[in-house]
Amino acid sequence: MRVYLPATAADLSADSISPRTAHAATPALAAVFPEEDQEGLEVSASLCAADSSVMLLAVPGAEALADRRVVIAADVEEEQVREVPAGDDVLPGTVELTAPVEWDAVAALLVDEADAEPDVRAARTGDEAAFERAADADLLWYDVSERNALAEELGAGRRRLR
Repeated sequence: MRVYLPATAADLSADSISPRTAHAATPALAAVFPEEDQEGLEVSASLCAADSSVMLLAVPGAEALADRRVVIAADVEEEQVREVPAGDDVLPGTVELTAPVEWDAVAALLVDEADAEPDVRAARTGDEAAFERAADADLLWYDVSERNALAEELGAGRRRLR
C-alpha cells in the first residue's frame, strides 16, 4: 500500500521513518472523490500529507527546521497501516502507521522548492493566507537516492546517511 507521510527535513537524516499519522488512497477517500482514478486519489493523499507537514513544522521545538514541506511516499504492507475513521478533525484517507518504515520502502521524496519558504515560514506560525499559498505550490519529486544531498541542502545532513 502506498502511503504519504508528512515529514520535515529532520526525518531525512533518521535511520528509519517513525510510525505516525499519514495519508493514503483508501476506500474512504475514494468514496469522497468517486470521479477520481487511483492516481488522482494518490495526489489528494499527498496534498493532505503536505498540509500535515506544515503542522509538524508548527510544533514547539521545530523552529530550527527548514521552512519546506516534506512528504515521504512509501510502499508498506497493509498490516502496518490502520485506517483512521474520518471525523471533524480527521480527513478521509487518514491512516496510522503502526511500524517504522525503512528507507528501502520509500518510493519518492516530495519537497517544496526554495521559493516556497516564505509562505511555509508564515504558514507554520498560523498565517492562513500563507497556508493557502503554500498549499497551491507544487512539490518537487526526488528519488530516495537523493536523500543525502537533500538533507544537506535543507540543513539536516549533519552526518552521512546510509
